[in-house]
Amino acid sequence: MEFRGKVLRDEFTEVFKREMGFSRPRCFPRRISASEGLVKRITLYGKLNGHKECVNTVEFNSTGDVLVSGSDDKHVIFWDWAAKSKTFSYSSGHLDNIFQARIMPFTDDRKVVTSSCDGQVRLGQVLENGQVDTKRLGKHQGRVYKLDIEPGSPHIVYSCGEDGVVQHFDLRSNSATKLFHCSSFTELNRLSRNSIGLNAIVIDPRNPNYFAVGGSDEYARVYDVRKHQLDSSNSLDRPVNTFCPHHLVGADVHITGLAYSKTSELLVSYNDELIYLFQKNMGMGPTPLSVPPEELQKLEKPQVYSGHRNSQTVKGVSFFGPTDDYVLSGSDCGHIFIWKKKGAKLVRLMAGDKQIVNHLQSHPYMPIFASCGIENSIKLWIPMADGILPMPGDAEKIMESNRQGREDHSLITLTPDVIMHVLRLQRRQTTAYIERRYDRADIENDDEDEEVAYLLGFSDGEASSEEGFTGNSTECNIS
Repeated sequence: MEFRGKVLRDEFTEVFKREMGFSRPRCFPRRISASEGLVKRITLYGKLNGHKECVNTVEFNSTGDVLVSGSDDKHVIFWDWAAKSKTFSYSSGHLDNIFQARIMPFTDDRKVVTSSCDGQVRLGQVLENGQVDTKRLGKHQGRVYKLDIEPGSPHIVYSCGEDGVVQHFDLRSNSATKLFHCSSFTELNRLSRNSIGLNAIVIDPRNPNYFAVGGSDEYARVYDVRKHQLDSSNSLDRPVNTFCPHHLVGADVHITGLAYSKTSELLVSYNDELIYLFQKNMGMGPTPLSVPPEELQKLEKPQVYSGHRNSQTVKGVSFFGPTDDYVLSGSDCGHIFIWKKKGAKLVRLMAGDKQIVNHLQSHPYMPIFASCGIENSIKLWIPMADGILPMPGDAEKIMESNRQGREDHSLITLTPDVIMHVLRLQRRQTTAYIERRYDRADIENDDEDEEVAYLLGFSDGEASSEEGFTGNSTECNIS
């Protein structure tokens, strides 16, 4: 009761300041929309039904009056979300599930770019007669989960794919430009083409020259498009900065979602791990493997958001509020989590899907958001409850179940043959150390040993396939 009273007093204070002229008119909407009391009144406004299969993406237009969605049914639907009605839909031309649909700004909502499981990036253009003309802009080898649009541009689109390639599209031309092929840092030092499959790409709204990508390793990489030739004559992988929590360096994790705040903070969501908020000064530089451990420990640690679980699907993450005061995420438990950005306090926990909530999209300027998941419908969330809504009675149980699920998944599963093989390698290393007989062959063996030891840090439970090594079906769990 004491906390609820404080929230009500804070809201009353803001209204009083506005009525008395102590608060500027343009500041009042931002402050009241960001108030915790308003967030605690968010409840289900309604559902949008029209897709025949699960919905993977929802996106507001720049003015916030139109919502567009894409689904496994390969159709794109335009919605008048306030009236909870479908405006029109069209077949995207994709051959598989649509993963993202974005309305191009300043096109009168007539141009939509989409990405798909089929690897295509396509453009849908609404004609004057109401028909929609679709065409392929480009293609990746593998799935394309995310696109991003240069802020304020009706022409420039970026895509990233499981093939590790980042592409640049200018809708005024008919060609796509490959910017670079993202490679692992370990292999990059050896000039290898071993790629990092990419799941997410976001452009910094404060400086659109910078964009970040994340995928099948632990690093969020930031690039400066000015360092890459748009004529494809130079496609070297050259990040200008990298971000990763210190304890995840070398861990078997990957990134599923990224988001930039209006002040260039970078939000990173990891598969079967947590969500982290990085400030600009927390970067490891362009070559994180070259940073000495003692220097790494001096870096400020990011803010951490926990309670959810991100394991079964490629989930996004986003900011919420007029000044990005909150963090939103879906979860495998079917709930929506809302944390205060500063301090990471969980303020709302709502059931958002019978199975999994994958994607949440904030309205551009109102305290409203849309969600989608495994169900065929889209849900709209608005602060319309009469009073402050409490946390669910089983909130602690939900979060504990999610935590336990992460820990159970992190158990290392090895066959006895792998364990014996590693022990033999360790014994060989110890003997070599004692005798101090390091020749070139020994060094090569050490490299092999390190690779096997590196395997032990992962949790996939897959046996080694080294030459001369055989495994059996008996497994051993090491916690």
